[in-house]
Amino acid sequence: MDAIPAKLTPRLIEEMDELIREGWYANRSELIRDAVRETIRRTRVQRLESAIKEDVRWGLSGKD
Repeated sequence: MDAIPAKLTPRLIEEMDELIREGWYANRSELIRDAVRETIRRTRVQRLESAIKEDVRWGLSGKD
């Protein structure tokens, strides 16, 4: 795995550490990987929805 340095605010680190203490994640790295995966997934869904909406608009306009 590659390491990617990132700067986080103290508040974000506090929130992350709270989730780890509560048992939601084993460590910061796991939490960050999960957050990145979720962001990628959400962005892909948004792109797909936009493409579908554009196709529908194109289809409804009756233009070739």
